[in-house]
Amino acid sequence: MTSYIEKHKDIIPQPVRETVTRRYHTITKAGNQVFWDSKSEVAHSLYVGSYGRSTAVQTGDVDVLYCLPQSEFERFRKASRNGQSRLLQVLREALKISFPTSDIRADGQVVKIQFSDGMKFEVLPAFHQIDYFGQEQSSFRYPDSNMGGNWKSTDPKAEQKAMKQKNKASNGLLQATCRHLRVVRNEHFSTLKLAGIVIDSFAYNAIGNWKYLAPGQHSDSSAGDFEMMLNDYFREHYLWFDSLYAPGSNQVVDLDASRDALGKILAYLVK
Repeated sequence: MTSYIEKHKDIIPQPVRETVTRRYHTITKAGNQVFWDSKSEVAHSLYVGSYGRSTAVQTGDVDVLYCLPQSEFERFRKASRNGQSRLLQVLREALKISFPTSDIRADGQVVKIQFSDGMKFEVLPAFHQIDYFGQEQSSFRYPDSNMGGNWKSTDPKAEQKAMKQKNKASNGLLQATCRHLRVVRNEHFSTLKLAGIVIDSFAYNAIGNWKYLAPGQHSDSSAGDFEMMLNDYFREHYLWFDSLYAPGSNQVVDLDASRDALGKILAYLVK
């Protein structure tokens, strides 16, 4: 199997992880004090994005979903003139209390926190989806302040579960592949846009039955066969018009803005 992907099996150093955890707890507590009258550092939030799917690399942003009470949804849903934008501003002000010297801005769907050491968090305010019987679902709805404001849906828990299961089945190859594609993007194609969810969804769908071999097992594949398979899979399925779906949630992933970059990265791997 490819040693180049192997070296990207675990790429975030422990000191960086500790900093991420400390800031995650502070963000969660800041929101809880304002919206839940609580000082908990863990309730009502979860890692999402590449960090939540365990496919992040050191240079990536950290995405956090912060869940608010349903009463707040009704408040901002009924607000006139872009309640979604107002929600982002309220969360921004709550976070500024705990990070008074950091650059904190509301941007479309998230509140971005830029730290002086270069690390960036993106905090997505969200609400549990409610079913017909008034029960909370695992999926969430979140604000989009663009174009006058609207609400969108996401199911990160389903995506994380699917990624975890397939990574286990592949003996860690799925996560290593996703991280490796990010490293190549950052080192060789940094000017091109390639979303993390596109990388993870593509790898999840393309990897098939490939896996790292257990000790003592042997394979007929040669070095470079796996990368060639990824490139061929992209050219067969996604070079032109096929839709890409997120693992677990099966939500359509916007591939158009990332298609060119993904193709170039996969072609680079087989040079």
